[in-house]
Amino acid sequence: MRICEVIGKVTLSRCHPSLRGMTWRIVVPLDRDGLRDHSQGRGEPFITFDELGSGDGSIVAISEGGEAVAPFYPEEKPIDAYCAALLDTIELQA
Repeated sequence: MRICEVIGKVTLSRCHPSLRGMTWRIVVPLDRDGLRDHSQGRGEPFITFDELGSGDGSIVAISEGGEAVAPFYPEEKPIDAYCAALLDTIELQA
């Protein structure tokens, strides 16, 4: 699981039938420096499925790979990243 910041929304012109009506977000992974100051410590952006209603600037927890499709079991969905939680507070120890 990774902690990321939402930086945008994706609009699909065509998609797999099982994904119709779903919301997709562009997120950037944050490392320890990124959690302190969002202008640094940022990884490469990627796309994630979001059903929690995150918005630009939200800090979210993302599950990837096999864990990303677990919430849909027994259905199969062609997704690789899932927004698992909206994070209100993160406390870092020195």
